[in-house]
Amino acid sequence: MNLHARCEKICAVILDVDGVLTDGRIGYGAGSDEEIKFFHVRDGLGIALARKCGMKVGILSGRKSRANRRRAEELKLDFIEEGCRNKDEGLTQLLEKLALTEEECMYIGDDLIDAAPLKRCALGVVVGDGAAELDGVADYRTKANGGQGAIREAIEMVLKEQGKWETVLREYGI
Repeated sequence: MNLHARCEKICAVILDVDGVLTDGRIGYGAGSDEEIKFFHVRDGLGIALARKCGMKVGILSGRKSRANRRRAEELKLDFIEEGCRNKDEGLTQLLEKLALTEEECMYIGDDLIDAAPLKRCALGVVVGDGAAELDGVADYRTKANGGQGAIREAIEMVLKEQGKWETVLREYGI
C-alpha cells in the first residue's frame, strides 16, 4: 500500500512521549523529585492543526509522568494512556475504548517498545533518531528527531496527503 493510501483514512494520531514528544532526556534536580521534560512548540502546533482538521490525538506511553499529563492538558489531547508496558495490548484496549480501527490510526514511536503499534497502525512513523531496528516495521522515518518537530512533520505529511494542508495555510493567510 502506498503512502497516500495509508494516509487517506487516518483520523487518529497516537503518540509515544519520551523520545517522540520529547528528545528522550529526563531531568531531575533543583531539590525536586519531579521530572523535567522539554516539548517542542512546533509539535504542539502540529497537534492543534490535526485536532482542528477533525483528528483525535493522544498519548500511549510506557511511563507515567506529571509532565506528560500537564502537556496533554495544555494541548487538549483526546486521550492519555500511561504506564503501558505492553504497547500491543495497550493499542488493542485504546482502539476499543475509542471505537477506532487500526486503519484509522497513525502511530509515532522511537524505540523497540513501539514496534507492535508501528506495525499494526495504517501508518507507522518512527522519528528521525529512533532505533534503526524500527525501519523494518515502520512505514516512514521523519527527517526531524524526536522532540524536535517530528510530530509536526508527520502530521503535516498526512494533512497534505488528505488534501487538507491548503485549507490550513489559507487560515494563516498563506
